[in-house]
Amino acid sequence: MNIHVDESLGLFHLQSKGTSYIIRLVEGYPAHIYWGSQLRHDRGLASLPELRERSSFCPNPVPGKHEISLDSLPQEYPQYGSSDFRQPAYQALLADGSRITELKYAGYQIIPGKPALEGLPAVYAENESEALTLELNLVDVYSGLKVALLYTVFANHSAITRSARFEHGGAAALRLEQALSASLDFADPDYEALYLSGAWARERHVQRRALGPGALRLESRRGSSSHQLNPFLALLRPGTDEDHGDAYGFSLVYSGSFAIEAEVEQFGMTRVTLGINPFDFSWLLEPGQSFQTPEAVLVYSAEGIGGMSRTYHRLYRTRLCRGVHRDQARPILVNNWEATYFNFDADKIEAIAKEAGPLGIELFVLDDGWFGKRDSDNSSLGDWFEDKRKLPGGLGDLAGRVNAQGLKFGLWVEPEMISPDSELYRKHPDWCLHAADRRRTEGRNQLILDLSRQDVCDYLYETLSAVFASAPIAYVKWDMNRNMTEIVSASAPADRQRETAHRYMLGLYDLLERLTSRFPDILFESCSGGGGRFDPGMLYYMPQTWTSDDTDAVERLAIQYGTSIVYPASSMGAHISAVPNHQVDRITSLAMRGDVAMSGNFGYELDLTKFTEAEKALAAKQIAQYKEIRTLVQQGDMYRLLSPFEGRGDTAWMFVSEDKSEAFVAYFRVLAEPNGPLRRLQLKGLDPNQNYTLETGAAADGQSPFDALVGGGAWGGDRLMKIGLTVSDLRGDFTSCTFRLKAVQA
Repeated sequence: MNIHVDESLGLFHLQSKGTSYIIRLVEGYPAHIYWGSQLRHDRGLASLPELRERSSFCPNPVPGKHEISLDSLPQEYPQYGSSDFRQPAYQALLADGSRITELKYAGYQIIPGKPALEGLPAVYAENESEALTLELNLVDVYSGLKVALLYTVFANHSAITRSARFEHGGAAALRLEQALSASLDFADPDYEALYLSGAWARERHVQRRALGPGALRLESRRGSSSHQLNPFLALLRPGTDEDHGDAYGFSLVYSGSFAIEAEVEQFGMTRVTLGINPFDFSWLLEPGQSFQTPEAVLVYSAEGIGGMSRTYHRLYRTRLCRGVHRDQARPILVNNWEATYFNFDADKIEAIAKEAGPLGIELFVLDDGWFGKRDSDNSSLGDWFEDKRKLPGGLGDLAGRVNAQGLKFGLWVEPEMISPDSELYRKHPDWCLHAADRRRTEGRNQLILDLSRQDVCDYLYETLSAVFASAPIAYVKWDMNRNMTEIVSASAPADRQRETAHRYMLGLYDLLERLTSRFPDILFESCSGGGGRFDPGMLYYMPQTWTSDDTDAVERLAIQYGTSIVYPASSMGAHISAVPNHQVDRITSLAMRGDVAMSGNFGYELDLTKFTEAEKALAAKQIAQYKEIRTLVQQGDMYRLLSPFEGRGDTAWMFVSEDKSEAFVAYFRVLAEPNGPLRRLQLKGLDPNQNYTLETGAAADGQSPFDALVGGGAWGGDRLMKIGLTVSDLRGDFTSCTFRLKAVQA
């Protein structure tokens, strides 16, 4: 980790763990030179970039220097209107009506550690020895607009974070029409894009395609990071796979509407930009005011997609997630949603808890329907007081009854929403996002509270604080079940309405900061119809997210595999639900459902009182097994072995301890194959010089193809990785097996 500066050459060489990122000033414009495997610092780097004269259609900003054109210069933060025709990083509308600014170098400073970003979630350093930050200062002399480009490098992570802070030093107000977090120009177009797409109940499926002339644009215009596209893009060299090749990751720490674009231009360079979606966005910047963009996290790996993923996993697990639960084992829970939906009372909840305790479950979560007059999804959001018809003794009494069964007590809330049929709406109809004198679009029979308003956020803080303090609540599931429409605030002036969506996110982040600080012992889990807001911004406040409302074991293979491209297993809520599955009507075995769910934060989402004795016995085995392996799953390094997006859909992954002394492996067969080829599962991440014993999972019940290997001696790590283990003997559709490896003396 280092930042080398040669002022005489205008050269800035940033070195993160195993990574170099190099900038050089060209006539005052910060030019991008290199990002990739770490290089030695050398003055010869100042020979880059190579400059050459193009045609008159590439204008020249410096008189007499025809080899310099902003239309072909690889830049760090390109501007609009002064001869670069590619996607700009920002755009400002000035008081004179022009949109012409020109940011040029005005100095730098190096800051030990990593400063926090005002009002926004971001990766952090726990001490100054972990990180170094470069602040590269730019100024437009005409308008007085200043921009600080922030770069942080890390001692222990092959990552670089970027963001931009705008400061207005001029005399007249201006309007930011676009303010992205980062822009980066690659020298050639020879890349494939990897990204995550989907829909509700089908989130984060892996997509991969080659770049070509023109632009690939990933975005959300929904007011949240969305089910449809995740705020992430990777560029891969052709042939890059899980274990080999160059992978460049771009991840945005933001939970609202975003845009990521990869543009291949006329000379074959590739520009990647990412940040707040400029669609329906602007920000009025008065003299003396500032605006901070969200943070972009850039990860380079020479060890393929898997190496990139593990860097994101370690960084986000240890330096994005915060609080007492960051490093603690997450509890095994049971949630009553698919067990009861809205139809429950205190006795029914206690009955489920009585079944959960003897199985070893540690937490009961009371889901939707406990408040107001909430018998369906058409009322009561905003009325955060107990429904005494269902809970005559209130939350305190119910929590006590659950605690008496040996379980902690958790609660579902959806604070950002308001039902038109609610006491809160009747009292404050202007508190929702809405356009005056026009209809109000509903989703799931609800509207969205205007969190850009301080009075609304203060109400939620006081109301939720009272709820969370009313009972021994150990866990809160924070849901959000629709996207934004009519994005207008009754409290904002006309010239600031396009700030509303971003101000909403700032209000939400501030509310979460206040609540998580006041209740540091509560484990918060975010949710948005499952994975509709599964992004790094939410992980900063809530270290885990409900991965998807789709709990089918087969569907979850693709969803959890795709999610793991960026996010660690410790961030994924994964539960066993009843069959036929409530989303796709598929019937899978309890054993397979358990094996899939054990690859995240494990739990159950069904009515335990309906379990047979055989199902209770298997569930007890699953729970005991997970307690043995959850540190591996939640804190270990994940290696993906087989992709559900390739071949017949067979899937496998494994988790390895940091010291490589133990591992947990899960293999899933989706469809049986008659008289098929001999199939071997090659493992990864082990110590090739260690020997390992093998122990099958408790739920396999004699059906594992690895049972014959148990007690048969030790297996060399090199043999397990180079040759693998035969998995052809697993029989039937929708089957699975798991096993553990433990290192022994050779």
